[in-house]
Amino acid sequence: MSCVFGFDYGSRLIGVAVGNRFTGSARGLAAIAVRDGDPDWPALDALRKEWLPETLVVGLPLTLDGEEQPASKGARRFADKLGQRYNLPVQLTDERYSSQEAAQRFASARAAGLKKKRDAATIDAEAAAVILERWLASADTTGP
Repeated sequence: MSCVFGFDYGSRLIGVAVGNRFTGSARGLAAIAVRDGDPDWPALDALRKEWLPETLVVGLPLTLDGEEQPASKGARRFADKLGQRYNLPVQLTDERYSSQEAAQRFASARAAGLKKKRDAATIDAEAAAVILERWLASADTTGP
């Protein structure tokens, strides 16, 4: 099937997107709440069961210079937990500017009166789609 999940890890919300290796396209699915450092696993379990992804891609937050930062540790921890829980390949990929690009995609909607806070979940899911689209377009998608 070649279905792939992408994640935009955050300490309060994790954006989730689904993509396809053949088309190279992705779309935001949901934003999953994080409580006490753990994602809403039942919600993630339900998405996994519905879509049956073959690979999981987690955005790795880096500084503008490409160095790891404190948030990188949380994303790596989340990626490790995903791999252990689902026994699927997990790829980490540079997520620099993905949130800004996702917010730009919603700029016209906000100009029409929508509030960023209210749309945070949608923007997080869209950021996951941006991360996944970039990964799908890169050469490192040839793995399992």
